[in-house]
Amino acid sequence: MTQTSGCPALVVPGSGRGYGAGVQQGTAGRDSPRVVTFDLFSALTDSRRGAAAAFGEIAAERGWSVPGEELYDVWDRHNKEQQRRAVAGARTSFRELSLAALRLAYEQLGLRGRPEADLDLLWRSVARWPLWADVAEGVAAVAAHASVGILSNVDDELVVTTRAYPLVDPRWVLTSQRLGAFKPGPAIYLRAARAAPGLVHVAASARDVRGALEAGIPTVRLVRPGHRVDPGGPAPTVEISDARDLPGALAQLGRAGQDSTRIWNG
Repeated sequence: MTQTSGCPALVVPGSGRGYGAGVQQGTAGRDSPRVVTFDLFSALTDSRRGAAAAFGEIAAERGWSVPGEELYDVWDRHNKEQQRRAVAGARTSFRELSLAALRLAYEQLGLRGRPEADLDLLWRSVARWPLWADVAEGVAAVAAHASVGILSNVDDELVVTTRAYPLVDPRWVLTSQRLGAFKPGPAIYLRAARAAPGLVHVAASARDVRGALEAGIPTVRLVRPGHRVDPGGPAPTVEISDARDLPGALAQLGRAGQDSTRIWNG
């Protein structure tokens, strides 16, 4: 995987540059702020709306009759499967997996696209993908009491272009590139927990909720349109439908006896 020299460095505790550079265990003490991470493309970003618009532009340029929403849905299914198959520690990237998924999507739909060029167009559009309406206030409410970050399958050079990135502490932007693993496998969550003592994760998608819970990470499920709980996985103990309710949800986790989630002052 190649690095882009113009990409701002993400300051992740214990990490070096390059894929899977080895995020080491954090050194926060008892009185240090705890870390709350959010999934980027489901909990924070309405990725389907943003990406479908971009795919719609690609389809119009190519003269295809396939709606942007359908293009996104097919690509997203293949993309998630590519990520599921990725072995922890394998030297691949989110971009490489997404490109393979786009080729498969075009093949499935019988489209003669230009996968590499089209993925470039899609990636450039990420800066326009909208946040859910409650995100700015919800993240700010959490940030008043804890360090706020991102835990997501994404490359470093892409995450910095998102609308969510300015809302969080860049020290705690824990990407699949930095951690050398992909959701929903347990390695990415376990490595994140070692890097961020007292980690709590806010997840929306079925695979993220299940993956975090099965890895033993205290998790709040943030209900988003189009996302459900995996019936084959553990049930989240705390669910909310508005990010602005997160302070109460995190306190509820603390009252449930999960000491690592006692992040509030006082």
